[in-house]
Amino acid sequence: MFELSGFGGLLILALDLWAIISVIGSNATTGKKVIWTLLILFLPILGFILWLIMGPRSATRRV
Repeated sequence: MFELSGFGGLLILALDLWAIISVIGSNATTGKKVIWTLLILFLPILGFILWLIMGPRSATRRV
């Protein structure tokens, strides 16, 4: 079975926290924020990858 521990687990935790903070700071609706946050919490690796590809961006990261 695949187990995340040590540095790998800490890295996933840090990336997930960054994603959740970015979701909360985005201009998305409250419902979308809740769905993205739950997705990232319950599926840490897959949720983070999906957020990178198609998730809401923070309001401060405008181009």
